[in-house]
Amino acid sequence: MRGAVPEPHTGWTFLTNHARVLAAIADDPDSRIRDIAAYCRLTERAVQKIISDLEREGYLSHTRRGRSNTYRIEPGVPLRHPAEVEAGVTVANLLSALARHDAQRSHSPTDETPQPQSQPQSQPQPSLMT
Repeated sequence: MRGAVPEPHTGWTFLTNHARVLAAIADDPDSRIRDIAAYCRLTERAVQKIISDLEREGYLSHTRRGRSNTYRIEPGVPLRHPAEVEAGVTVANLLSALARHDAQRSHSPTDETPQPQSQPQSQPQPSLMT
């Protein structure tokens, strides 16, 4: 449905909407705002504002190609939190961590079920039951 408002979310999340939009653009620099909005479960207007914020702060730029945009992420720009700036954490670091997470999630284990590793016990462990 065009222009539908996504289901509301209550509570907090680990990633901001800005990080979600940036990650969606990293996955497909030619994404339409409509597609980014659907992927991030945001309104198109919210995505437009976020893209504007990211461009104004130098994290993102775009090139107009006919009726669509191609986005370019500036990977060397440090993230905004003072602790991240001090540590030198950049957009590239964030996107790399998210990509590794996605790759691990999409890796489906075959018949190999991880077995717990046995740990040698030099002394008997005290029982929690008395």
